[in-house]
Amino acid sequence: MTVTVAIDGMGGDHGPQVTVRAAREFLRRRDDVRVVLVGIEDRIRPFLAGSDDPRLVVRHAGEVVGMDESPALALRAKKNSSMRVAIDLVGGGEADACVSAGNTGALMAISRFVLKMLPGIDRPAICTVLPTVSGHVHVLDLGANVDCSPEHLLQFAIMGASLAGAIEHKDRPSVGLLNIGEEAIKGNEVVKRAAELLKDSGLNFIGNVEGDGLYKGHAEVVVCDGFVGNVALKASEGLVEMLSAFLRQEFGRNPLTRLAALIALPVLGHFRRRFDPRRYNGASLLGLKGIVVKSHGSADVFSFGHALDRAADAVRAGVLERISLRLARQAGQGPGREDR
Repeated sequence: MTVTVAIDGMGGDHGPQVTVRAAREFLRRRDDVRVVLVGIEDRIRPFLAGSDDPRLVVRHAGEVVGMDESPALALRAKKNSSMRVAIDLVGGGEADACVSAGNTGALMAISRFVLKMLPGIDRPAICTVLPTVSGHVHVLDLGANVDCSPEHLLQFAIMGASLAGAIEHKDRPSVGLLNIGEEAIKGNEVVKRAAELLKDSGLNFIGNVEGDGLYKGHAEVVVCDGFVGNVALKASEGLVEMLSAFLRQEFGRNPLTRLAALIALPVLGHFRRRFDPRRYNGASLLGLKGIVVKSHGSADVFSFGHALDRAADAVRAGVLERISLRLARQAGQGPGREDR
């Protein structure tokens, strides 16, 4: 099976300079994929010089959605934007997945309009992977839904568990609910009610997870509303940048510490690789009738390549089918029954 990925070639801070080079590298690394690069052809072609791979085609789109543009305006007025055309390719069956580093709000609005929602899902959610001491964790929602009902959190848990199960090849990944304490009495009424729904869902719900539990690996999937999730994500990114800056300052303090830095280079390199946010780039927009992955807007070639891999792997793992199957089981499942 060959997976076709439609790429919004104009999206992000760097546009074709990154997206086209990442697409070419993606094709070099994998023989199970093909790429449709969507964007202003005259701006894409110069970065394709010397490329004759028949698995890469260019689809012209004459408009670009700005990074600070209104999602409503992008949806209504830019039907020939690179983002819209790339998503249309998924909706029309010409591509299996779409990857964009463009405007998150516009990507969400256009994807929801074009692809529609899966039956049983009210709202899409943004899910990404974060490192933990024991591996990694899938966290959602990370900003698509600021206010959520308990039912929405249950839907997020079903989607997150389906994604993690498909990608990690696990039947019942553990699911935790992000809260201010592990005790059942902690949290607001929405979180308490969500915990009750999760207990009766048949998911492998392990209970509440505190903020530090995200990185201790207490659960393989952690669910929260978009407000909490986005704050946690941005705080984590800032912490990594601060620690990196502190290490550079301390190792560069004097000749002795610079010598120590040389000795510690292998350890520092491994540390940097484990916490390199570029390796975790690519957030899935779950709940849609199609695979859409959002790359960070400032992604470089290496980082964008990881988003492309995430999209192709989601298609190959049958994530949409897993979510649909789990939702169908949920609809016919009585309280307390366990989904095996």
